[in-house]
Amino acid sequence: LQKHEFFVDMTCEGCSNAVTRVLHRLGGVNFDIDLPNKKVYIDSEHNVDTLLETLKKTGKNASYLGEKSAQ
Repeated sequence: LQKHEFFVDMTCEGCSNAVTRVLHRLGGVNFDIDLPNKKVYIDSEHNVDTLLETLKKTGKNASYLGEKSAQ
């Protein structure tokens, strides 16, 4: 699986919790949140558009940064 890297403008624990909630609701995702760097790394079979729309449901500014090959 490709790991997708997204920027999400998270400033606090509450923001990262919101990201966790929307991704759990979507389902079929494994993800890591890097709060200090405002990054979310997602492993998923969903396409990038779906993932980005889901992240935007948090009300935060979100953008797709590209793929990271899984180590």
